[in-house]
Amino acid sequence: MSSVDRVAELIDRVDREVDALTAVTCARIEAEMAVYGAVVPVERLHASVAANLRAALTGLRGATDLTPARVTARERAAQGAPLPEVLRAFRIGFTLIWDRLVELAGDDPEALRAVVGAASTTWRLFDAFSEAVTSEYREANAELALIRHKQRSALVEALFAGGTDASLWDIARLLDLPLDGTFAVVAAEVTGLGQEPLPRVEARLRDAHLASAWRLTPDLQVGVVSLHGVLTPVLDVLRADLTARVGVSPVYAGLGNTAQALHFARVALASLPRGSAEVAQFDQSPLSGLVAGAPETSAQLARQVLGPVLALDDRDVLLSTLHTWYTCGGSTRLTAQRLYCHPNTVRHRLRRVTDELGRSLTDPADVTELGTALRALLMFPDAAHRPTG
Repeated sequence: MSSVDRVAELIDRVDREVDALTAVTCARIEAEMAVYGAVVPVERLHASVAANLRAALTGLRGATDLTPARVTARERAAQGAPLPEVLRAFRIGFTLIWDRLVELAGDDPEALRAVVGAASTTWRLFDAFSEAVTSEYREANAELALIRHKQRSALVEALFAGGTDASLWDIARLLDLPLDGTFAVVAAEVTGLGQEPLPRVEARLRDAHLASAWRLTPDLQVGVVSLHGVLTPVLDVLRADLTARVGVSPVYAGLGNTAQALHFARVALASLPRGSAEVAQFDQSPLSGLVAGAPETSAQLARQVLGPVLALDDRDVLLSTLHTWYTCGGSTRLTAQRLYCHPNTVRHRLRRVTDELGRSLTDPADVTELGTALRALLMFPDAAHRPTG
């Protein structure tokens, strides 16, 4: 009998024992690979081991069929089994086939020579199986990652759009965010089609032990961040690699308030100069909330109250001085220090503003209207370019 015939005879004997060999292989995998057994159901493990053992024996006869290996790779990718462990399971199966062939050859010198001669074929076949598994696993993993990304993006969109309490609980669970707790919404301006202005922001926040969920739209990259009570760590991450304008909402409680927080984050972003790369947090004052809650009315107020100054060539200097005067509590001296100019320069600019507007910075009513209009203009800078009336 030729060596080829002797090997074929031994393979046939192993084939007749494939059920027993399947049980031994599964037991070895379960004993040596706890993580594998934790994600792969027992019945699926036995089914795939049996299919791949039969395919391996068929391959040793010269008719290679890698379909079972590819099917197993896709199934394991979906189950979350690590690729090295999947390949290790295949190696265990091939090793047991080889060990059984050697055992069946016994002390027969011719049979042993035949089996040794088939060694290169056995391990070339294992390499083919491994390459098929690796390729199929990576392809399946990429497809699953894309699907998960789309699902996560859709959930984030639903969160920003608002929803019922029942759907909100599902969204929180699937996004791995707490339903209760403190949060902040971040809105970053997209400066190039499909480009993230905050690259790897979710991973960088995760490194800071902050959970978040993000979505990229044509004009914004928006995210909700679960806080540990304070916003400072989030701002530190955002400022570490700025390429565009970024607005941040006030800290708020309860995931159900995310849609309103997104509005505040948008307003904060819009308050920054176009083309800048800065982070602005929405002012948490009640007046800011009122202004942000009625954008059209607030923009109209800004145009009506500040219209004459908005028409001037040096309006930016005058409005900046007026804004600084408000932030300095009405102190001319502090305003001058902040703007690096003489107090008389500040007085001159403020007098020009009041003369143009016909208002006084000593009349409480005028001060209130000017401050509200100025705040509205800072939140909605486009209001300066819209027609009045």
